[in-house]
Amino acid sequence: MNKCSGCGAIIESDKILCERCFRIRNYNEYTKVELNNSAYIDILKNIPEKELKLLIVDLFDLADLTKINEYLKGEVILVLTKRDILPKSVYEENLLNYDYKVKVSDKIIISSNKNYQLDELVEIIKKHKKVYLIGFTNAGKSTLINKLLYNYFESELRITTSPLPSTTLDILEIKLPNLTFYDTPGIIDLGNITNYVSSKQLKKITPSKELKPITYQIKSEQSIIIDEFAIIKTNNTNITLFMSNSLNIKRVYREVTTDLVKHEIEAKNGFDIVIQGLGFIKVSKTSKFVIYTLDKVSVYTRKSLI
Repeated sequence: MNKCSGCGAIIESDKILCERCFRIRNYNEYTKVELNNSAYIDILKNIPEKELKLLIVDLFDLADLTKINEYLKGEVILVLTKRDILPKSVYEENLLNYDYKVKVSDKIIISSNKNYQLDELVEIIKKHKKVYLIGFTNAGKSTLINKLLYNYFESELRITTSPLPSTTLDILEIKLPNLTFYDTPGIIDLGNITNYVSSKQLKKITPSKELKPITYQIKSEQSIIIDEFAIIKTNNTNITLFMSNSLNIKRVYREVTTDLVKHEIEAKNGFDIVIQGLGFIKVSKTSKFVIYTLDKVSVYTRKSLI
């Protein structure tokens, strides 16, 4: 039985890559696959408690970690990725002290793209023989492994990466001298907008550079239109949007009609409104909002991250 070196899927030939990974790497063509979380939970349950687990979490797109909390046994390091996406002005102490609703042994903030604090992470990794990377889809697990392999372990192996969900299909074993990495498929967040957009739309939604927050002082009932993906309606408040710089965001003072799904929500001062996968809105005072977005996408409030 052979496994694809890019995603871990079983292949029946002697090829290194499956057809799906080959087309992602060479033609940027992505074939969606139907997955469910039960297989991922089984993988989590079977990770030996004595082995190191790196829980990879995207700082821009925080997932609900309570869904996997009960399966995290032994030493778990919370690795907060994509620091380069959040504004430089954000205090890292606040990010480390934030309540991520998960029990872990330690936390570290990194950026795989900028090599930020990877030396510190590698020092932790080298104390172990086996290291499992776990987390939600597209949190940056495979990107991190590729950077570690290239920078620290002189390995030519590369895992397939893509901004689209569920690139890794099965647990992928990467054997190195004195160390083995296990890249696991991510748990699927069914409320994430990335599951319901095209690859072209996803490129627009997914930030690739440091966010440039947009603040609106709203005195009367107005609407903020976020490209084709969402509409925010509120009045008499100040809000700051943290979303991809590629999105076309505009304010209008007229009534807006839409076929998007309606969510009515009240957000308190010191809270964010999250449109899962699209970004978040920092609220300056308690206000009522009407949010329209794509069907099945989660909209909720949380304690302010920034």
